[in-house]
Amino acid sequence: MLRKMVYATLLFAGQIGLAQTNNYFSASYGELLTGSNESVSLWWASSGWKIGRGKPVPESIGQAILIETARNEAEAAQLVVRPAVPLKGLTVRAGELTGPGGALIAAAHVEVLEVRYVNVERATDKSSVPGLWPDPLPPLRGPLDLEADRNQPFWIRVKAPRDVPAGTYKGTIKLQGRNYTAEVPLRVQVYDFVLPDRMTCTTAFGFSARNVFRYQNLTNMEQRRQVIDKYWASFSAHHISPYDPAPLDDPKVTWPHIEDSTTPEQLKPVFDWTAWDAAMERGIDHYNFNSFRLAIPGLGGGTFHARREPELLGYSEDTPHYRAAFNAYCRQTQEHLREKGWLDEAFVYWFDEPAPKDYEFVMNGFNKLKEAAPDITRMLTEQVEPNLVGGPDIWCSVSNNYKHEPAEERRKHGEKFWWYVCTGPKAPYCTLFIDHPGTELRIWLWQTWQRKIDGILVWQSNYWTSSAAYPDADNPQNPYKDPMGWRSGYSTPKGEKRPWGNGDGRFIYPPEAAADAHPSEPVLDGPVDSIRWEMLRDGVEDYEYLAMLKRLLAAKEDKLSSGRRREYAALLEVPEDITRDMTTFTKDPAPIKVRRDQIARAIVQLSTVD
Repeated sequence: MLRKMVYATLLFAGQIGLAQTNNYFSASYGELLTGSNESVSLWWASSGWKIGRGKPVPESIGQAILIETARNEAEAAQLVVRPAVPLKGLTVRAGELTGPGGALIAAAHVEVLEVRYVNVERATDKSSVPGLWPDPLPPLRGPLDLEADRNQPFWIRVKAPRDVPAGTYKGTIKLQGRNYTAEVPLRVQVYDFVLPDRMTCTTAFGFSARNVFRYQNLTNMEQRRQVIDKYWASFSAHHISPYDPAPLDDPKVTWPHIEDSTTPEQLKPVFDWTAWDAAMERGIDHYNFNSFRLAIPGLGGGTFHARREPELLGYSEDTPHYRAAFNAYCRQTQEHLREKGWLDEAFVYWFDEPAPKDYEFVMNGFNKLKEAAPDITRMLTEQVEPNLVGGPDIWCSVSNNYKHEPAEERRKHGEKFWWYVCTGPKAPYCTLFIDHPGTELRIWLWQTWQRKIDGILVWQSNYWTSSAAYPDADNPQNPYKDPMGWRSGYSTPKGEKRPWGNGDGRFIYPPEAAADAHPSEPVLDGPVDSIRWEMLRDGVEDYEYLAMLKRLLAAKEDKLSSGRRREYAALLEVPEDITRDMTTFTKDPAPIKVRRDQIARAIVQLSTVD
């Protein structure tokens, strides 16, 4: 399997000829489209493929680009243009789509994005090799000049409005260049149900507002608010919740003036929640974020590498003043969250990836938090360990450390499970890396459902530069030119480049005008999406399809025959042709499409059962 992966990736990088026996980057996927001629080949493929510059034109013939979606859902496919000679000044535009009874999906709901390539100079692991890999999806800013005999994919993304009738919608994608015009048919099948705004699968992703302000030269609060709103729109469209939906609006906390005569009873904070509440309401109610990380001062914290001791207002944890101040802060926070209805979304994540030497320290912090605010959720990035039982409400292990039997035992006690990927695991697991198969992040969500895991976490989403690898503050990393996620922290010497993996911690890119963090003027655009960001969205939506079917089956099962119940229940199982185990899964998106369509049709059928 490893040899096949390496062989396929070499082909992808354009370094060797076509391997006819390999299924991943061979000519066996994609369809040639109407409008192709001797000078320009037009073909399309699923969004789940990473299309190499040199991949041969497919042999299969198709009639149109095909997309299936529920209402209120975004789905994409790739249109690939491959000219035989250089093609100058190419524009690609989408028109409106016409459906049943003349119903329309406006052209504004059909986006065309450029698929850009990054040069992987150092492969993430042995399953990959250096070369050009597709990842950024910048909006089309103007005409493009295409090289001869090189594929240029375009990302065709359609979002069906929640109020359009179900059925097939037809339209065209228009291409125009110097001495060249063509039209490509686009067909969108809209399922007869609405995807909810808020997802069942919990998501929690890190985000650096500081990186945005730095790269885009945002110097005042008005600019920062305007741009952060655009980033949150992208997060919301991809069903991803940032750790902190209110990076510009921390709660204002005032403590009494401390003197030698201050008693513990006097150490009660006064909160002004006004700005924080407004920002959080927008995040939860408008953007439909379903989690947020809650900061609790005084706990200390750290990682397996190093830690900070508990301290609050200058008092150590063994003093009555510390205990009084800490308990007062936690209680008031808990009751405010209860009043706002946000206890279900909040989680405290104060220590990361503890080693056994840290377990006593971690349990001490959890016990204090549990005593002071028992209804605030406690999350820990660790697998179930006997010496940590009773501490976290949510266990969040790295994906390859998740063990189902211990998890099932803790679920009996009401505890939940998330998991995460980061610098690891690497191949043969599902990962977040640029130079890995396109299906991996989407498959990760099917594995999440398969194991009854409630949520996913990733440490960062816009890790654009490493302070160790790029120590010159005036010249940070350009993630379009250097796609590697280089290690920072953990005592990494300044100027030393230690690889974590290509794309680690980076699912969105800065606007192209801010790529090197040296724009002459403030750049007020939102982020550039990536193929992996899109695959995360699709995976979360697949999880939601399964969750919707499960809820419908529970509500309607007494109205179904035993045979029908079994048929619908079978669709809640993840088939082996999608993923058999943690390291055996499809690199071809076709099985996902087939199962997703079956689940969608079952949702439609069950919705009509009275």
